[in-house]
Amino acid sequence: MTAVVALDSLLDTRRVWRGQAITSRTAVQPTGNATLDEFLPGGGWPESAISEFLVAATGIGELNLLWPTLARLTTAGERVVLVTPPHRPYPQAWLAAGVDLRWLTIIQAKGRDALWAAEQCLRSGSCAAVLCWPQQADDRALRRLQIAAESGQTLGFVYRSLHEANNPSPAALRLTIEAQPAQLRVIKCRGGLAPGQALPASAWQQA
Repeated sequence: MTAVVALDSLLDTRRVWRGQAITSRTAVQPTGNATLDEFLPGGGWPESAISEFLVAATGIGELNLLWPTLARLTTAGERVVLVTPPHRPYPQAWLAAGVDLRWLTIIQAKGRDALWAAEQCLRSGSCAAVLCWPQQADDRALRRLQIAAESGQTLGFVYRSLHEANNPSPAALRLTIEAQPAQLRVIKCRGGLAPGQALPASAWQQA
């Protein structure tokens, strides 16, 4: 009589091959830069999700990644919110990038209040995109932002220090922005493989 063997035991001992689940292509919004779209695994910014930028230092062109998207959204009359930016936005630079300042809102908050404000904006469904620079954000806090972005069907962008690259994050897309040399790398992407090469800053920074 043939013995009955539990499937779990066969999987645990690696005697049965188990294929990877097929994931559907994540819906994205174009970045406004054809080179950047081609570089990103999904072809743009993941919709209803958090994209995380891990930056070596502020002021190295990290906003240039988003200006084309923010210009498109605000020109269409869509609200964009900045939560606790590290520096006061320079209006002339934003105008030169094509952003309609009438649809730009800035929220100043500290600590957990900044995370709460970002979460509420993402969840509200009244914002097209929310950018935040949290000073205190662990994996649990980022997961709340991710869930809020899904609930509100909002583009979420989180700027954090490059030192956070080795820490876990639920963000759908994680990018590092390095200064020496100035380049962009994908270290995590949902439903795809991160490209092995980096993208030089000259390919995505505006003049």
